[in-house]
Amino acid sequence: MIRRPFACLAALLLAVSLLLPPEVARAQVVLPDFADLVDRQGGAVVNISTTQTVRSGGRGVPQFPNIPEDDPFFEFFRRFMPPNQGAPNQGAPNPRELESRSLGSGFIISADGFILTNAHVVEGADDITVRLTDKREFRAKVVGADRRTDIALLKIEATGLPRVALGDPNRLRVGEWVVAIGSPFGFDNSVTAGIVSAKGRALPQENFVPFIQTDVAINPGNSGGPLFNLRGEVIGINSQIYSRTGGFMGLSFAIPIDVAMDVVAQLRSTGRVARGRIGVVIQEVTKELAESFGLKKPMGALVNSLERGGPAQAGGIEPSDIILRFDGKVVNASSDLPRIVAATRPGSKVPVEVWRKGQSRELTVVVADTPDEKTAPRGPQRGQPGPQGQAPQAPSAPSAPPNNSPRVQPRQGLSVVDMTADQRTQLRLNAGVLVEEAQGNSARAGIRRGDVVVAINNVEIKTAEQFNALMAQFERGRNVALLVRRGENSIYIPLRIEPGS
Repeated sequence: MIRRPFACLAALLLAVSLLLPPEVARAQVVLPDFADLVDRQGGAVVNISTTQTVRSGGRGVPQFPNIPEDDPFFEFFRRFMPPNQGAPNQGAPNPRELESRSLGSGFIISADGFILTNAHVVEGADDITVRLTDKREFRAKVVGADRRTDIALLKIEATGLPRVALGDPNRLRVGEWVVAIGSPFGFDNSVTAGIVSAKGRALPQENFVPFIQTDVAINPGNSGGPLFNLRGEVIGINSQIYSRTGGFMGLSFAIPIDVAMDVVAQLRSTGRVARGRIGVVIQEVTKELAESFGLKKPMGALVNSLERGGPAQAGGIEPSDIILRFDGKVVNASSDLPRIVAATRPGSKVPVEVWRKGQSRELTVVVADTPDEKTAPRGPQRGQPGPQGQAPQAPSAPSAPPNNSPRVQPRQGLSVVDMTADQRTQLRLNAGVLVEEAQGNSARAGIRRGDVVVAINNVEIKTAEQFNALMAQFERGRNVALLVRRGENSIYIPLRIEPGS
């Protein structure tokens, strides 16, 4: 009687196996073994410790809470909490010198002592100590650092060192196994493994790095350490984690090694990183905006404003253009454009494909040399908050229109009036109508009183009468794009035409 349940279970398993395709039934689950990889490459991974001397009570002293260095929140406060910029502490007439310490990781890229790590690991450090796996310690100097990509190149005086092999991140596949080696919380040569979760991730305020996302366990102290593929090649530098607690939550981000090595080459040759710029403010092309501009699918970067006299304007790019290709490279999302432009050498004359008024056009732009490429905040979608979980700040609304300003029947819940000459001068605008009231689907789309509607799709708006006449022409159910000036910013907001409005 006791054996019968086991016999039934065996029969059930046999029946299930017979229903599976032959190739699945024969397949065996084999997990990878990382031991050989660690044996070969572990010696090239180093521990980096830094010290910084600060004066308590003085200007520029980091105001850390009383948190121990092995706490997950310590790294957060060290990186992101600004130093005190106020006057010296009047209650501390005798400021004391305090020593701040931090830990990170790095890896050797040449036998003569060049080491890669994150810029935030060594930022502000007075002394940098590199410890190898054989317990030897060296004082390191910073050859160069680039905060935009969070890359730093160090040098120690040594020869015959083990070094890592470099791989090609472009060959990396989502779902592929990867291994990280580093010093989380100071535990040297800790090994963790996982898979590639995604490629080309864009993070807030990080426009120049197409991050590799993994689920490899990364914690404070892993920063600057290598991310290996199963061939034992470095394909990334572990840089950031996404966390609500300060500890690992399954979202880790690494800088692709080809991006890092391009930075290294420039730091070694010129001591600085040159980045291209074209002087545009862009936003994402949503499905609704693509429909508004007659684009078959959402892609590219929508230009909503230009720098006066900048490279883009000189090359013929206009507001409402959608940049589809830059220097032959496809712009799938707006976050792609800053990276592509930044990687273009200043002075280069490059072809640009734009979508304008229902067709593509070829232009030529000469790239300039400036580190900043502005990106417009993502517009509020149907009353939802903007990026960072916060609604965009309300603009300083122009003064109320005079009573003799023409008023016409609202369209789509939008009541607009002509702007006065003083208002145009105040906002430095040659066109646009002032939103006096926004209700219904217009309010749900995110349009507010005090906004200025500058254009509808590709048509510049001069008067309230023109605005209402144009809005009346659109078929119900269609999306149109309103170029809205809000404070100092401009953004396209999609508006769906509702019947009877």
